[in-house]
Amino acid sequence: MSFVAPPYPYERLGDLARAASHHEGGPVDCSIGTPCDPPLRAVIDELAKGVGARGYPPSQGTPDYRDAASQWMNRRFGLNIGPDQLAACIGTKEFVGSLAGYLHLRTPERDTVLYPAVSYPTYAMGATLAGLRSVPVRMVAGRLDLDSIAPSDVERALVLWSNSPSNPTGHLDDLEAHARWGRRHAVLVASDECYAEFTWASRPRSILEYGLHGVIAVHSVSKRSNLAGVRAGFYAGDPEVVAFLRLVRQHAGLMVAAPVQAAVALAYRDDAHVEVQRSLYHERLELMSSALHDFGVDAPMPEGSFYLWCSKTGMDGWQIGAALAEASGLIVSPGELYGEAGHDFARVAVVQPTDRLELVAQRLRTR
Repeated sequence: MSFVAPPYPYERLGDLARAASHHEGGPVDCSIGTPCDPPLRAVIDELAKGVGARGYPPSQGTPDYRDAASQWMNRRFGLNIGPDQLAACIGTKEFVGSLAGYLHLRTPERDTVLYPAVSYPTYAMGATLAGLRSVPVRMVAGRLDLDSIAPSDVERALVLWSNSPSNPTGHLDDLEAHARWGRRHAVLVASDECYAEFTWASRPRSILEYGLHGVIAVHSVSKRSNLAGVRAGFYAGDPEVVAFLRLVRQHAGLMVAAPVQAAVALAYRDDAHVEVQRSLYHERLELMSSALHDFGVDAPMPEGSFYLWCSKTGMDGWQIGAALAEASGLIVSPGELYGEAGHDFARVAVVQPTDRLELVAQRLRTR
């Protein structure tokens, strides 16, 4: 039987959107983590210059792009990563979705992708698109329960995906333990660190702090710098793995547009705009956490990310979503979109302007 793609997760939210639409002032869509705040003006100005638009950009990234990314990693995580230890990708979703297929070319005897049981759907879809197995890893208190992985799955494992801070739960995980587990079992650990700038319970962490062998870290400017539309990120880590992926991806013609690389390099060199964004997200998280609590929905502040992972006794995620849409016009993502283990939760992305979230809070508190 030929492959039939499932519905895209967020296309299943039509009923919730319709229920939310009757409110005066309209619905407030917090279902998808799309940034709403303006990017750094200097980045947009640089993008408009069109630097390098006439020729083909290097697939691995321009020297300036890779230098800016490596310097940012070293500043943010206290690392010593050089420009040759990383390479560009066209936003991290593309990288997540294609990694398993490329790794399988390198290690064809392994055919299994391990990923958090509650997580970004593209980890599992990347395995599906490559014709491979995907096996969810049980989570306990928001952390991967690595001891629960069956020995037969460990033997077949091609890669273990890690995500801290987590989308959708906002939990932080033990990246050092993940790196140790991967090395012990000769399984590459891919650490999705796209929300690292929005870590609240501790300083931002990278798996690369615990050595490069057997691990790669994946980063993006989509969330950090409100540049989801330009599609740019990078991966760094194990030199052999980075070199292999760099060459394979070059053969596939995967390139970040040259004007985008020039602009994103500037974004990675500036940290002030990120501090402004951190303050905005933390304010919005506190606002919505309090308002949801007043409505009877448990929405604790996350350890990281800009998501609230919500629950309400006696309701599943779709029922929570329906109640919030009807009462306040708020559109959220039912947790089942992130795996069966998320069935009883819903995710709120605080990515709408503060005045729109205040409108939701007012509606919730007057019910």
